[in-house]
Amino acid sequence: MANLNRRGIPMPFVSRSRRVDPPSSPDPVLTETRPSTRNSMVDSAIYADGVRVASPHTLAETYRALDETPGGVAWIGLYRPSEQELMSLAEEFSLHPLAIEDAIVAHQRPKLERYDSVLFVVLKAANYLDVPEEVDFGELHLFVGPNFVITVRHSESPDLSTVRHRMERERDLLALGPQAILYAIIDAVVDAYSPVVAGLANDIDEIETQVFGGDALVSRRIYELSREVIDFQRATHPLSSVMIALERGSAKYGVAEELERRLRDVADHLTLVNERVDGFRYLLRDILTVNSTLVAERQNEEMTRLAHSTHRQGEEVKKISSWAAILFAPTLIAGIYGMNFTHMPELEWPLGYPLAVLAMVGLSTLLYVVFKKRGWM
Repeated sequence: MANLNRRGIPMPFVSRSRRVDPPSSPDPVLTETRPSTRNSMVDSAIYADGVRVASPHTLAETYRALDETPGGVAWIGLYRPSEQELMSLAEEFSLHPLAIEDAIVAHQRPKLERYDSVLFVVLKAANYLDVPEEVDFGELHLFVGPNFVITVRHSESPDLSTVRHRMERERDLLALGPQAILYAIIDAVVDAYSPVVAGLANDIDEIETQVFGGDALVSRRIYELSREVIDFQRATHPLSSVMIALERGSAKYGVAEELERRLRDVADHLTLVNERVDGFRYLLRDILTVNSTLVAERQNEEMTRLAHSTHRQGEEVKKISSWAAILFAPTLIAGIYGMNFTHMPELEWPLGYPLAVLAMVGLSTLLYVVFKKRGWM
């Protein structure tokens, strides 16, 4: 026998071996009225014809208010909900257990999955932090059904309160139903990408200045910024597939023509973002190559200067060695004849002294000529 939720709608089969199974409770009434000990609800509202008609404070109150509002739409905003709260929503709105598991685990890539009449959408919000030059990402999960939208945030961004206030001002758009809320949220996420693109572009301009200015620390900055660009790509590129899937399903699921136009506009903005981000990645790669070339050129110049300096030092050593050798010859002769031994050859010879001096001069001249021919002097 198929499982039925409290509205009498068949529930998808949930294996008891999965960790998303609803916990057993001895009192079903208490479970419904108090879905969890920690209320993670940020805001909840029931809308009818684009007008807010109820503002429940708990999930149980939201369920009752939706039942009591014919043609109403529930927009439930949750921040880091507990597993018990998500299981309460799964039972009430027939949410697929695989989607619930993704919402519990988080850390998903942007995607769109359809489970019968319910859409499960994962979005990645982005915020650029200028001082550390980092892109801060936030993950958002959406369950979109015929008469409800459930948003599950796992981080502070995006701030959906501004989206809700905007939609409540544009009643005609909000009256188009859950698909309009989905459009507004995607539009806000994509619009928030523009400041990120501007921040990355500014940092790349600064890096180009550093590269040609010879900053030795620029290589690390290029690498770190490249990592941020890659992470940003992982947030924006898969969203293109989500937009394509929404566009293809518009006619099949009866999406209003106005929403189709607005979704196409969001898709165009996303395309521009992706093109800029792709350009950043190629530009940073080229900048890294140019920086490597400039570093290699500076190293070659240093090696050339070092080689010239070494050559000059070698020439000086040659000159010093040559003069030392020239002076060594007379010093040797003078040293021998200066020992003043009694019995020495030619010591008593009158020509001994002139010949010794002549030998010193001749030997020194000979050494000078030899070193000069070899280029040492």
